Amino acid sequence: MKKRVPLRIISALAAILIAMVLVSVLSSGGNSSKGPIENFMANTGEFINNVEQKMNMRNRTNKRENKLKWFKPYAHDKNLVTHPDKVLFGVYDNETKENFESIIALEDSLHTTFPLIHIFCAWGSKPEEKFPVEQVRNIIELGSMPVITWEPWLNDFKTDDIPGLRSADMRDKNGMRDVADGMYDSYIKQWATAAKKVDRMIFLRLGHEMNDFFRYPWGPQNNSPKDFIMAWRHVHDLFAKEGVNNIIWVWSPHPAYEFKTFYPGDAYVDYVGVGVLNYGTIAPWSKWWSFKEIFGNHYELLTSYKKTDHDHGIRFIDSRWQPRCMVC
Repeated sequence: MKKRVPLRIISALAAILIAMVLVSVLSSGGNSSKGPIENFMANTGEFINNVEQKMNMRNRTNKRENKLKWFKPYAHDKNLVTHPDKVLFGVYDNETKENFESIIALEDSLHTTFPLIHIFCAWGSKPEEKFPVEQVRNIIELGSMPVITWEPWLNDFKTDDIPGLRSADMRDKNGMRDVADGMYDSYIKQWATAAKKVDRMIFLRLGHEMNDFFRYPWGPQNNSPKDFIMAWRHVHDLFAKEGVNNIIWVWSPHPAYEFKTFYPGDAYVDYVGVGVLNYGTIAPWSKWWSFKEIFGNHYELLTSYKKTDHDHGIRFIDSRWQPRCMVC
């Protein structure tokens, strides 16, 4: 059997050859070219590492996709996703950018493979606030299903993009009413169109913890429960009008506050999900709470929506230092 030349050796030889050619060209420029030569040589090692990293990720991605063959039927079947025959575990890592190598490394350490991968995306005019096409594509290529928390930060919109937009210091007050009245329809439709093109099931967690008075501007300090409900229904209906049928709508209140009055209705919600947060002693007001305190005491009310059952649903692991999960 012939021995293969290691990829790292091939990459290194290619990089050295390129470096020799560039050094020869740049040297003809005299002393003034010293800076570029030094910079290039300093980056040669990084170039080799990046090539090797991408090849390793490709190999690991293929293996990961094979491990999730059982999950493939979920990609196009909303009924299967909303009535899973097993618990679907997911993961979130705020360090992920272009790829999800850190999540794969976490999976290696836990000897498991997560069918769901969670990302955050804010509303707004910035490029990163458009539908996250690249991240969603990468998650699907890994064999997983995207879970997107979509946060209505209204202050990130440019006045040129939204006709009649109020000044930044005024947008949060009754902001959900503006959403319900159609002010942000052009942006929502762009998102809906992009989501439809994915042609795979996507969990969409819109305006999470809407009943928390302190954390987010779409909360009750700025909006009534009725306005939030009308905004949610308006977004949901816009997606429907655009023919988007691949969205799993996740309503995610904070269990520490009253949440019944914020429920959009059975026809508008596929999953009920809550964040289970345990801050420990990180802040003067916090402590280590029991699971019963932060989730168990609310379980009966949450299950009354009949969007979950005792045995099935989804669970998330947050790889950051803060112990938390979203239980749906």
